[in-house]
Amino acid sequence: MNDFLLSLLLGVVEGLTEFLPVSSTAHLRIVEALLQLDLHDSFWKMYSIVIQLGAILALPVYFGARIAKFVRSFPRGEERDRTILTHPLSLTLLAFAITAIPAWLLKKQIGQNLESLNVMAWALLIGGVVMWVVDLLCRHPRVNRVEEMHVGQAAWIGAVQIVSAVFPGTSRSMSTIAAGQTSGLSRPAALEFSFFLSIPTMAVATGYDFLKTVMPQHHAERADANLAPLVMTAHNWIVLAIGLAVSFVVALAVVAWFMRWVRARGFAPFAIYRIVLGVALLVFLSRGSR
Repeated sequence: MNDFLLSLLLGVVEGLTEFLPVSSTAHLRIVEALLQLDLHDSFWKMYSIVIQLGAILALPVYFGARIAKFVRSFPRGEERDRTILTHPLSLTLLAFAITAIPAWLLKKQIGQNLESLNVMAWALLIGGVVMWVVDLLCRHPRVNRVEEMHVGQAAWIGAVQIVSAVFPGTSRSMSTIAAGQTSGLSRPAALEFSFFLSIPTMAVATGYDFLKTVMPQHHAERADANLAPLVMTAHNWIVLAIGLAVSFVVALAVVAWFMRWVRARGFAPFAIYRIVLGVALLVFLSRGSR
């Protein structure tokens, strides 16, 4: 496939799936398998990280006013009922820290699972069932706004997000939304906190992966540390720019649409999609192994 068209396709897939509870990692790996692509050289590894950064940029753009209000009101909050421990910014960093430390310790296992479509298929399927059950049972939230969350809820969401880090295909968005709902958050509040938590989580994770890719000589623990040094040509810069721009624009549109959707409807359609995709992927893998 032409590199420009491939970049456009991958940018759309990343932008569409990064913040929906369906796993962008799984979808990118599925596209790679279906099109029989080899995206394991230095450039394409770096490309897959940069388009994630493009998607991340959609969040501070969309939530810019909300984030600015949080910063201005720190640490007491708009209604002066928060503390340095219970302010939304603090709760976001708490959930991030609870996820980041175990994920760092388990990075070798995470790297192995990233190469396994079988793991992703089961994560899609099981995660879809869990998400559907949670959405059906958690119909009476106690907290309707992120500003009303407490420390226990943030800690629980951070702990559950570890599952999505260890098992690609679970979806960071799915795990944080389901955890938020089971802790008493409304659908919109759970989704909004999921977006806020994505900013530091994705920024740190993708930043670390970017450094490992462009400077593999400083990260000998990586199985691909012997990659050839990354050399960017004019062609590569154009391919990268296409993917970055497309993932940003598509992700921004998806975030705006998803917030409106969730306020009026539930997560059941996404759960069903995950289940169907997981089963289809398992069937595909079983036929390929014969």
